[in-house]
Amino acid sequence: MSARRRSAGRSAAGDEGPPRARAVEEVSAGGVVLKGDEVLVVVPTRRAANGSRVLALPKGHLDGDETDEQAAAREVREEGGVEADLVAPLGDVRYHYRRNGRLISKRVRFFLFAFRSGSPADHDHEIEDARWLPLTQAAHELTYPGEREMVLSALSKTGADR
Repeated sequence: MSARRRSAGRSAAGDEGPPRARAVEEVSAGGVVLKGDEVLVVVPTRRAANGSRVLALPKGHLDGDETDEQAAAREVREEGGVEADLVAPLGDVRYHYRRNGRLISKRVRFFLFAFRSGSPADHDHEIEDARWLPLTQAAHELTYPGEREMVLSALSKTGADR
């Protein structure tokens, strides 16, 4: 056994340390819904870790055998109150966080959608507010950097920033 492998589970005193726990994997999907030069944003009822309100894109866990695309469309409908047509994949946002002491490795796959019908006022109970926001404003004001990047990606794909 190499010294490197032998020492990996030991403390400085040479005692066996606790085994490293693997991160729990979570998968979600979400949408960047465009209506002209505006994007659909939501304010979930759950607050950020520091207690502040969150301005976000609609997203959530996959249900059952849903594909990422199906989950994203459902979340747009439930959280944003609107029906939208899938245009293209935008990319993944990856991050880690802790829940009840466990490390969670999260992947959220985002898709670009075009607004078809409905009203953000018809959002579900998990959302405090849903509304349209100018794309350039959302690119600066969304709470999470990965979601701001998704809006910038949508801007580059649609040319809405020109």
